[in-house]
Amino acid sequence: MTTPPTRVDGRTARSERTRNAIVDAHLRLIGEGDMRPTADRVAKLAGVSLRALWSHFADMEALMAASGQRVLEQRDAAYRPIPADLPLAERIEAFSHQRARLLEEIGPAARASALKEPFSAGLQRYRKLHTARVRDELTTTFAHEIGSDEDLLNALTAVSLWPTWASWRDGMELSVESARSALARTVAALINPASAART
Repeated sequence: MTTPPTRVDGRTARSERTRNAIVDAHLRLIGEGDMRPTADRVAKLAGVSLRALWSHFADMEALMAASGQRVLEQRDAAYRPIPADLPLAERIEAFSHQRARLLEEIGPAARASALKEPFSAGLQRYRKLHTARVRDELTTTFAHEIGSDEDLLNALTAVSLWPTWASWRDGMELSVESARSALARTVAALINPASAART
């Protein structure tokens, strides 16, 4: 009987803890308003050396991509399916409340990503993954209303993504509730224009 390679496992576990600490520190700095944290600031907050940081990440883009993966995982963990058999008005309310919550949670990372995304294939990939997640939410939550209407799905996706939310929250300086209300009104108007016109 062979002895399990505990030493290697221990090294692997330590390496994973260090990597997670670096990603945690990166996201914490971004969450505190540092949209372009340096490697030095990340390493200091994580309690590791710069050498340790660069041994885990080839460059800051690689760290940003790892942070993007973490945000995507957190978003998936926080998502709760909306029962498709609820009345339409209740589904729209539940959808808008959930989207507002999730968009606020990813806000700091989304703002930081926007600065580097045009130059980062990794960040562009995570944006596409976020978009795919939202399309899946919409087609599940509003399956009957969307049907095979690709134009409607595209319109609903656009108003449910970060750029629209950022326009409401940052550009127009709306409160979370006002932005959520605007989202719900827009979704309702797209799905059922005649009904929305009466509200």
